[in-house]
Amino acid sequence: MTPDPFIETRIQHQRTIGRVLFPAVLSPRPGGELDLVRFTEAVKARKPQLESLLRSSGAVLFRGFPVLGAPEFNRAVEAFGYEELPYVGGAAPRTNVVGRVFTANESPPDQKIPFHHEMAQVPEFPSKLFFFCEEEPKCGGETPIVLSHYVYERMKDKFPEFVDRLEKHGLIYIRILGEGDDPSSPIGRGWQSTFLTKDKSVAEERAAKLGMKLEWMEDGVKTVMGPIPAIKFDQTRGRKIWFNSMVAAYTGWEDARNDPRKAVTFGDGAPLPSDIIEECLKILEEECVAIPWKQGDILLLDNLAVLHSRRSFEPPRRILASLCK
Repeated sequence: MTPDPFIETRIQHQRTIGRVLFPAVLSPRPGGELDLVRFTEAVKARKPQLESLLRSSGAVLFRGFPVLGAPEFNRAVEAFGYEELPYVGGAAPRTNVVGRVFTANESPPDQKIPFHHEMAQVPEFPSKLFFFCEEEPKCGGETPIVLSHYVYERMKDKFPEFVDRLEKHGLIYIRILGEGDDPSSPIGRGWQSTFLTKDKSVAEERAAKLGMKLEWMEDGVKTVMGPIPAIKFDQTRGRKIWFNSMVAAYTGWEDARNDPRKAVTFGDGAPLPSDIIEECLKILEEECVAIPWKQGDILLLDNLAVLHSRRSFEPPRRILASLCK
């Protein structure tokens, strides 16, 4: 029998959470010759084991494999066989690089991107995310990750009435979009690229499919999404999870058009309490793991199990992404 080309390894910054390493880290077996073809073949052959590891840990970091740039990353993602999810309704400015590979959020390097589940503010969100480090940061730029069921448990323990209200009412997200993309903003995706069209009637159709209301303005459009659930039940793992972009919207959806304190409300329209948002932010930071990127790293996240963010950095840094249904 061919020996497994992947071995689980321990690295600095990993945490043991409930007897499970977070994230799981896989590296090539020492002495094994592993080119890109053998790597992608090994992924296909061992997909059940890899999915089992992802289910138990929530995140898997592939480190030291022969993936050097966007084309190789695209082939690695395709080897997993997951269906691609088009980026419709998301807020971040992104550019398609090759195939199903996009740049990660292109907002300026001095800006932090707060914790969120990818596209939690729309009904159709990716089940899995891939990130790839094409060029490691000179300094900073980590992508901290945190287990969403831990966040739910800590928030439920500390603020039971607030969490009950979230479960009952959900959240409403409000965002004002310009026509074109604004690269100076972390939520600078314009309405044309948000809905992948220049036709307002097509944009309205696509928004309606998401359950999103559009209010056209002189120089853009106001989008109103929700009420949408903020707490979900993870069927795979049988537990409740914190699944929302509440902290990201309330602390980070800020630019020339948007006031973050108006960007998210309870599902009944009532404002959110700023002191509890601040406490939630502290919990996210306390529970997170932030592993510095190395060139060639691939990070696979279960989007239901894990929230992610981005720390500010000193360029250069180039992280690519791919979203899967």
